[in-house]
Amino acid sequence: MYNYEEIAANVEEIRKKMQTSLGGANRQVTLLAATKTVPPEVINYAIDSLGITDIGENRVQELLDKYDALHLDNARLHFIGSLQTNKVKYIVDKVCMIHSVDSEKLALEIDRQARKHGIIMDVLIEVNIGREENKGGVMPEDVEALADKINELDGLRLCGMMTIAPKCGEKSEYFKYFDKTYQIFIDILQKKLHNINIPVLSMGMSDSYEEAIACGSNMIRVGSSIFGARSYS
Repeated sequence: MYNYEEIAANVEEIRKKMQTSLGGANRQVTLLAATKTVPPEVINYAIDSLGITDIGENRVQELLDKYDALHLDNARLHFIGSLQTNKVKYIVDKVCMIHSVDSEKLALEIDRQARKHGIIMDVLIEVNIGREENKGGVMPEDVEALADKINELDGLRLCGMMTIAPKCGEKSEYFKYFDKTYQIFIDILQKKLHNINIPVLSMGMSDSYEEAIACGSNMIRVGSSIFGARSYS
């Protein structure tokens, strides 16, 4: 059962912490609501009543099940989860951005499906900054090569980078991962982004968004801190 007053209070608290984390820096940070397992009516409340402009789904089937019920006239739908090549065709005409491009094979399939629809798909390169075997993402040393490949494809527009930091016992431990990601973003990726006014650095989730913003993130993906602990069936 979702408590709308609690959700509203949570969003207000997150926005305050976002401002504090900026430390006076004059830049915009997008709050993307991660909506895995959250029903459409609750998502629509966040869009319509709380001014949430960006939402993100992790699973293709769940996205498809919710899609027609979402109030997407007032919000942008992102795909933020791991994406198999054979599922690209189902979402390429429904999302504004795919955050999880981590191979040339996936980039080629997104390009193929996007061109079928006559669209250009905005994408982020997912970086496995913690070098974790059980996580998706390209290794840091391979970011530049993948960026170059994506820039050869007419159906894709490379907009930036995404990372999921390893789970850290202490909040301060997140800084080393986010600092490393920011350095790759500045040193390599920004030079590869053509005609992108504001490159996207998507990092930081419910347990780490304050640290991520302090390290330069301009998009955070927050789920449980908005909607409460998830209930997975």
